[in-house]
Amino acid sequence: MVCAQEAYEQLGLDRVLLLPVHTPPHKARVAEDPGPEHRLGLVRAAVEDDERFEASALEVARPGPSYTVDTLRELHEASPGDELIFIVGGDMARSLPSWREPDEILRLATLAAAERDEVARADIAETLRPLQGGRPVEFIDMPRIGISSTLIRRRVTEGRSIRYLCPERVVSYIEQHGLYRSAVGTA
Repeated sequence: MVCAQEAYEQLGLDRVLLLPVHTPPHKARVAEDPGPEHRLGLVRAAVEDDERFEASALEVARPGPSYTVDTLRELHEASPGDELIFIVGGDMARSLPSWREPDEILRLATLAAAERDEVARADIAETLRPLQGGRPVEFIDMPRIGISSTLIRRRVTEGRSIRYLCPERVVSYIEQHGLYRSAVGTA
């Protein structure tokens, strides 16, 4: 949510869509994954009272692997006049050349990468330069926050509080649905 907020403010966006995937094509499913419907429920809970953000079921409604290029095409077709900004973490931006149709992704949307380290920014820009013909990557300055989804899941599994680490509605959703009660990996 901090990344969404920073992107909204720094890039002057009209709104930010948050799209949980149905099946991530680059990750094996892990035991603690509650599934796409619960991930969508968690996103909806997180953005419920914030008009800047919207939870989208677009990828969850499309079964199978969620490829970014397909999602961007669908968003572009639905609203051809909208300028799309694709927001990712720096690690994902760096891996973009290995994605399905990376040149098309960059044709359909401007890439915005959330990264804290200036050296990593140079690495990202250099890695993507052949894909975008010199089109610059937008970078989002992120405050340093040592909270990750892995930390949240681990704390829930251990029976520890996650209050103040994520939105209160997300805490309630996790409790109500009994999510992340099984052992969590260290990845």
